[in-house]
Amino acid sequence: MTTTVAAYAAPSAKAPLERTTIERRSVGESDVLIDIEYAGICHSDIHQAREGWGEAIFPMVPGHEIAGVVSEVGSGVTKFKVGDRVGVGCMVDSCRECENCKAGQEQHCLRGNVATYNGVGHDGEPTYGGYSQKVVVDENFTVRIPDGLSLDVAAPLLCAGITTYSPLKHWGAAPGKKVAVIGLGGLGHMGVKIAHALGAEVTVLSQSLRKKDDGLKLGADHYYATSDPATFENLAGAFDIILSTVSAPLDFGAYLSLLKTGGALVNVGAPEEPVALNLFSLIGGNKTLAGSAIGGIAETQEMLDFCAEHGLGAEIELIEASQINEAYERVLASDVRYRFVIDTATI
Repeated sequence: MTTTVAAYAAPSAKAPLERTTIERRSVGESDVLIDIEYAGICHSDIHQAREGWGEAIFPMVPGHEIAGVVSEVGSGVTKFKVGDRVGVGCMVDSCRECENCKAGQEQHCLRGNVATYNGVGHDGEPTYGGYSQKVVVDENFTVRIPDGLSLDVAAPLLCAGITTYSPLKHWGAAPGKKVAVIGLGGLGHMGVKIAHALGAEVTVLSQSLRKKDDGLKLGADHYYATSDPATFENLAGAFDIILSTVSAPLDFGAYLSLLKTGGALVNVGAPEEPVALNLFSLIGGNKTLAGSAIGGIAETQEMLDFCAEHGLGAEIELIEASQINEAYERVLASDVRYRFVIDTATI
């Protein structure tokens, strides 16, 4: 039997989100029904609700930073029981058969993973995200939230946490490594926390020094303003890894000059427009310009366990559902420190 639940949806591109109801599928053999308690607001929610990344599916219920409690399990579920604290991130299914899926890289499913929202499930139905009261998800795309993390600060980890943890681990952030994080926002602040916990020497590169005190408290060792040309002169060849978390186009030549020989500039922010690059910026110094998505399900669980071990949660501003549209505008104005989280009891 399907379940009717309240949600907040964008009825069309660029339209304000409004309260509505949606249908959640019946709980299948391998499914869990989750009572959502908190849902983070990611900048990608705005990109998609406003069709900044291309044509989208409407009505759209955004939200892929979901934290809640299991209220029902299917007959074949073995990983979870009623009452478990769980999370759901950016995907809710994949083909499970391709080379990448079998390697635990479901985010890179060769047939395309099923996005938590603005996607189409294998049943042909559109997917709806976490700005809602409940969600039904296959147990294999559900993760356990450790007891050491409260659900409100854990919710953003399902995107902001794994999106920064995965590339930092892949490119070797560790003691003895120098890591720079571009941007101190929803993604960037978690990048700083995680890079610091991994033992790296961490520098924030931000347009201004406005958030310097915050950056240092979050674990940064240094903080520089990119609006100051001296920053690029003084830091030339300084970093092993640069993690760009911003969605604005960058002067990649300038930032690549900050890498050591063999260093990597990894992008997790996704601008809506193409960017220019002079390839000599890469050739000189054998440098890498890379991208990274989220992680697979196993790595997402690893990230949550790591964050619980090190006491890392997101810095949040808890809002009511009626404030979602205001929150979107504040995200665009960089007026949030550092992640809006919806109390879904207010939907």
